[in-house]
Amino acid sequence: MGACRPRPTSLGVFVKVIGLISGTSSDGIDAAIVEISRRGDLIRLIDFAIYPYPESLQQKLIALASGNPQSVADLCHLNFYLGERFADAAVQIAKKSDIPLSSVSLIGSHGQTVHHLPTPKKEGKWMIRSTLQIGEPSVIAERTGVTTIADFRPRDMAAFGEGAPLTPLLHYHLFGHRKKSRAIVNIGGISNVTYLKAGGDREDIRAFDMGPGNMLIDGLVHILTNKRIDLHGKIARRGKVILPLLSELMQHPFIRKKPPKSTGREVFGKAIIERLIHEKISHSSEDLIATATAFTAAAIGFNIRKFILEARPLWNDGPLTEVVVGGGGVRNNFLMESLAKNLSPIPVSPFETLGFDSRAIEAITFALLGYHTWHNQPANIPSVTGASGLVLLGKIIPGRYTPARATQSIDRAHLSV
Repeated sequence: MGACRPRPTSLGVFVKVIGLISGTSSDGIDAAIVEISRRGDLIRLIDFAIYPYPESLQQKLIALASGNPQSVADLCHLNFYLGERFADAAVQIAKKSDIPLSSVSLIGSHGQTVHHLPTPKKEGKWMIRSTLQIGEPSVIAERTGVTTIADFRPRDMAAFGEGAPLTPLLHYHLFGHRKKSRAIVNIGGISNVTYLKAGGDREDIRAFDMGPGNMLIDGLVHILTNKRIDLHGKIARRGKVILPLLSELMQHPFIRKKPPKSTGREVFGKAIIERLIHEKISHSSEDLIATATAFTAAAIGFNIRKFILEARPLWNDGPLTEVVVGGGGVRNNFLMESLAKNLSPIPVSPFETLGFDSRAIEAITFALLGYHTWHNQPANIPSVTGASGLVLLGKIIPGRYTPARATQSIDRAHLSV
C-alpha cells in the first residue's frame, strides 16, 4: 500500500469510495466502488458486485431478525464474522476493478440489520427507539487499511427520527429533474419510495417505507419450494391471487400508517409468512406466492396514491410524471407487471431506462453517506425520517492511513437526468 490516501486537489478531481450493504433479504453483500467529486455533487459508478451468503448464514440471519432466540455469544460471533465477510467484499470489489486499496479514500458500510425498532417504547422518562446493524467495521478497517464509516442509522434515531430510509439523498442526486416529478421506488427486502418534486430542493424530498418488498415472496418460496427466489416471477405467474386473503393483508396497520414510517423483518417477516402458509390447506403454493406478490405490488400502489398523489396539492406540485423502480424486485417480471397495473396510467420503468444499475443503488448510497460524514456534512433528511434536525450519520473507524479532509464543503446541488 502507498504511504497516504489520495487527496483531491481541485474540484475536477474525484476520490474513490467503496459502499457496502447487506439488505433485509439477508442474501449477500452488495459492493460498489464509486468516484465522488470533491464537491460531492457528481457520482460515478466504477464497478459493482454481489457476494452471496451461504444459505446457512442467510437462514441464521433471518431467524435472528425474526426474533428467534439466540445467545449473546452467537450475536457477538456473527458481528465479527460478518465483519470479515464485509472486509472481503471490499477487497474483492477493489481487485475486480483493478484498483489498489491504497487508492481508496473511504469505505461506507451499512452492515446487516438484525433488528429495527423505530416505534418509541417508554422506559422511565425516556422514549426509546433502537436499531442494530452488525458486520464489525473495525474488522473492515483493519483488513483493508481504509478508514471505514459505519452504523449510520442510530444517530438519526437519537434525534427522534426513524433512522430510515437513507437512500433518498442519493435518489435526489441521481434522479432529481427540473421539469419532471418522480417517485423513486426501491424494492429490496422492504419497499420504499422517494418523491422528488420537479425542480425541488433537498428540503422538498418526501420518502418512507411502504411495506414488504421481496421479503414475503422469498420467504414463501424458500419454505414451499426450497428455492431462494421466484426467478422472474415464474412461480407466481402460474398461480391465482387469493382475493379475500389479499384484502385481509391490505388492512395491515403499517400499510395505512401515515409517514414518516420505516419497517423491517420484525413486521413483515415470520408472522405474516405463517399466516400465508396457513392457507396451504386449501390453496396451492403457486397461489400463495402469487398472493404475496400481489400484496407487495398493491401495498406500493396504495402508498404512492394515498401519501404522494393525494398529498401533492398540499405541496403545490404538479402531476407525478413517472415511477422509476430499482432493487432486486425489478428482476421479478410478474411483480413489475402487477405494480404497473396498480399505478396505471402513470408510467413505471426500471432504473436502467435512465442509465443506472437497479442493484447498485443501495451500495452507492452508503459510499455517499460515508463521504458526507467524513466531510462534516449532515446526510439525514428530517422531512423524511422525522428527526428533530440535521445530524452527522455514522461512526468513523480510522484505517492504517488517514485520508486528508477536503477543505471545500460539499455542494448541495443535485444532478438532473
